[in-house]
Amino acid sequence: MTSNTTQQDAAVADKAILAGHAYADERHLAARQSIYRWQQPRYDLPAIVAEELAAVTGTVVDVGCGNGTFLNHLRTHRSDLHLVGLDLSAGILTHLPPPVLVADAQTLPLADHSVDAVLALHMLYHVSDIPATITELARVLRPGGLLIASTNGDTDKHELDQLWSTAAGHILGLPEGPTRVSLSSRFSLEKAPGYLAEAFTGIRVRHLPGTITLTDPAPITAHLASYEAWAHLSDVPFHQTIHHATDLATTAIETQGAFTITCHGGILTCHTPDTHERGA
Repeated sequence: MTSNTTQQDAAVADKAILAGHAYADERHLAARQSIYRWQQPRYDLPAIVAEELAAVTGTVVDVGCGNGTFLNHLRTHRSDLHLVGLDLSAGILTHLPPPVLVADAQTLPLADHSVDAVLALHMLYHVSDIPATITELARVLRPGGLLIASTNGDTDKHELDQLWSTAAGHILGLPEGPTRVSLSSRFSLEKAPGYLAEAFTGIRVRHLPGTITLTDPAPITAHLASYEAWAHLSDVPFHQTIHHATDLATTAIETQGAFTITCHGGILTCHTPDTHERGA
């Protein structure tokens, strides 16, 4: 994973970019999700989340629910739960069944201590004020309530970062070009426990490492193109770089038999202090 500039960090959390372009519909998110079809071992993330919710009853809110991948699974397998989806983008919620609501994670339209579990899956790196948002998530949870968050590690998909830098360097006539924007680096798997510890207890990290092996460059092209919302920050012609990266990946596949990507994602679970802990 690359390290962002201050400008890139601000753009990753820019509400206008997120709602108006990056997640205006599910196209770019689906492209990033689809590359995991070639990962080994395969992880059924919605099933893992459902497993973590096994002891939960009542209301579960998916904050930053996106295209509803996790909500849809829970509606099928946990029909006993009252499920609510929230997202900053109205467009990405279009095809989701109710109840869903356009809302900002930093100012949730929920009463204090009204929710039994909150999902914050691959989205906390998109909020402008991470500590304040975590405090807000804790506010709406009942004492002892469960938070499930997810993100990627600092070295996740580093081969794609290198591929981008190499392609950009060739275009600019440099030994190595500028790095691409990282979505996860602000709230990476390594940073996340420190943030969560300010409002939650019993933090547990479930690491989900894997390897994506590709013999077709198309998923790489789609993944890189899904960052189009931040193309203005690439310091290199965006689509030209993607085209050249595709050529480099194709050559690697032809000479090495495959293009391999190392993944390091993870899920974090934690709880708000229960009543006894609050009074201690």
